[in-house]
Amino acid sequence: MGMYDGRARVLRPEIAPGCRVLVISDIHANLPYFEGLLNKVGFCEDDVLILDGDFLEKGAESLKTLRRVMALCGKGNVLPVMGNCDDWAAIFQENGPWARNIPHYMQYRKSGLLWDMALELGLDPMAVGELEDFKKRLAARFPEEFAFLGTLPHALEAGRYVFAHAAVYPDKPLEAHTAGELLRCDAWYERGYAFDKWVVVGHYPVMLYCRDIVCANPILDRARHVACIDGACVLKDDGQLNCLIIPDITKDELSFEAYDPFPVRRVLRDQQASARSAYIRWGDSRVRVLERGPEFSRCRHVRTGYELDILTKYLFSDGEYTDCNDCTDYVLPLRAGDEVGVVEETTRGYFVKHNGVSGWYFGELNSL
Repeated sequence: MGMYDGRARVLRPEIAPGCRVLVISDIHANLPYFEGLLNKVGFCEDDVLILDGDFLEKGAESLKTLRRVMALCGKGNVLPVMGNCDDWAAIFQENGPWARNIPHYMQYRKSGLLWDMALELGLDPMAVGELEDFKKRLAARFPEEFAFLGTLPHALEAGRYVFAHAAVYPDKPLEAHTAGELLRCDAWYERGYAFDKWVVVGHYPVMLYCRDIVCANPILDRARHVACIDGACVLKDDGQLNCLIIPDITKDELSFEAYDPFPVRRVLRDQQASARSAYIRWGDSRVRVLERGPEFSRCRHVRTGYELDILTKYLFSDGEYTDCNDCTDYVLPLRAGDEVGVVEETTRGYFVKHNGVSGWYFGELNSL
């Protein structure tokens, strides 16, 4: 039986009505974003904080983030849920291809929990080759960390809400799900499921559900009782860390706050939205370079034939055909006095975010 084939672990904590519940997913080892968001929402001991998986990997500080999460959980008002990037305790039970690929994965990413642990052990992560000896050293040095990860629930249910990292399937008790069903499912929202209770998931960045306009805000589908909250922290240059705010676990009221570190500037003149636009994104990012420039390159999206200018540094190779970083040519509708976060400053204008939506502004900005 593989690591995701076992039955899901489900936690049903008692959360008092009227207690504010904060839900954050997909921190991905970005400790500054996490701390920034906690400060922004005013997290305190009277709140309950649910971490809906993937607090590790892809960012720069997995081990520090793990220890911060463990310390928070020790106070009793923080409830973590396992994500597919958090299941590292499985290395001591799983001996299949996933486990055998660990050294390659670690050395390819040059980051992550095991990378950080190797460094703390005084090892060169790039020199780790024999997995069994490495696992013995990990187990001896980090027993508390792996014990914590090994007991994380795969789902949490309280009041009017169910929390799982990637997916929940209707007309199926939570305990009847496998771990894999709850931990891994791309584009789950597009399956159209609806529920009586709210189902809150992360895992799949919400902007990947976008077509022509890029928005990192949570999807709050009140008709279907589904909330998707992964704002692509770490994964996208213009991503953010979202926090779902539930004032009362027994009611359907909910809102959100978001954090990113982009410098905020004030718009000085009105700008109309572009009549048409494209969002070139992960999984559909193949372009043909028509004219390569030092700052921008004219490109044609291979699948759609749409032409747009892309920052040259976003192109992954020097070839005529290449994949590229996520990008858009959307021109944001803005009014003088609006505040925007500046993601990129170029000779043509600014790539900015306004209320979670990314796009271009071609006027002047003032510092606040």
